[in-house]
Amino acid sequence: MPVMGKILNVDAIQNAMQARGLNRARVAREVGVSRTAVTKWLTLGDFPRPDKLLKLGMLLGLGFKQLVAETVDPMEPVVAFRRKGGRKTKQDHLERAKHMGLLLRQLAPSLPFDQLSRPATLRAPVCEYRYLQRVAHKIREEIKVPDAKPIQFRDLIGQFARLHAVIIPVVWGDKSHHENALHVYLPDSMTTWVYLNLDSNIHDFKFWMAHELGHVYAPTLREDEGEDFADAFAQALLFPEASAAAAYAMLSKTRAKGARVNRIKAIALDYGISPTTVNLALQDYAREHGAEPVDVGKDIHAASANFNKKFPTVAEQSFPRIPPSAKEYISVCREVFQSPFFDALQRHIGATGVSAGFVETVLQLPLRDAREIIEELR
Repeated sequence: MPVMGKILNVDAIQNAMQARGLNRARVAREVGVSRTAVTKWLTLGDFPRPDKLLKLGMLLGLGFKQLVAETVDPMEPVVAFRRKGGRKTKQDHLERAKHMGLLLRQLAPSLPFDQLSRPATLRAPVCEYRYLQRVAHKIREEIKVPDAKPIQFRDLIGQFARLHAVIIPVVWGDKSHHENALHVYLPDSMTTWVYLNLDSNIHDFKFWMAHELGHVYAPTLREDEGEDFADAFAQALLFPEASAAAAYAMLSKTRAKGARVNRIKAIALDYGISPTTVNLALQDYAREHGAEPVDVGKDIHAASANFNKKFPTVAEQSFPRIPPSAKEYISVCREVFQSPFFDALQRHIGATGVSAGFVETVLQLPLRDAREIIEELR
């Protein structure tokens, strides 16, 4: 079945094959698929997986835009990666994520969500201080956490479920790019699927959870606009104006930069967030109120790095051993993160008998690990 919203540019592919003297059998051998698979591609009966599409393009000397023709599909999965610095998301990352979204679509009917109601979203989300503070206050009222108190992981986890969002904890190892969080929104079922890498520092992980919650509340915002909103939303939710005001009053009386950094670190420890988040919230508070900033400059980056090193990763806190067994992994997903993902996957396996390849692709795991999960769920 072709990927929704995309079809192969068959004319360009066949012209490139002819120019290079390649037949279907040779293409199949070079790309690592059967000749039947190539025939299905060229007759639009199937669409290559991202890794095969990449190999096909390299073989034929065609870029993505030459290989693939865009079609309009309002139901195509919408994906977003947690932005990491100035790094760019490559096209093959997006295609792989959208393919994962197509597989997740098969699990949506098995989720324990009300199929008749639309999950709550923000009517007109904007990245503006006063608006974000009102939104953060409203959400904190819903989860019964006062503005001056820290939000706990259980508070965030519960809110995901209320919004028809499925947390998918994954153990992907230490990542320096943007694979620490992946957001997939399926317009047809109005469900959101959030991959969160447990091999992450606990304070960064909480921020990423809040960031992804921002995406869930504002599914209409895409790309940089969506990322900017989600970052600002996470900051306002985890360290709102009331907390920033109290911290500002204390820090404005502290003149020494080193003493300010230490106070920020102490506040961050109380709230379970990064010192960087506290510092940025203080800057925004001062700017909003026309007050003198209590910024500590670049010292906060080194302070945050040293602060984070003292704490284990979420995976280290969650599992008795690394890597966890399939049973341990599934148990933490169900019991700690209250995720319905494996319940839905278990129903799908029972109903369709899908292979380990399905689990391998949807969780981006080695095939051996995928087989262990299949066996555990049977």
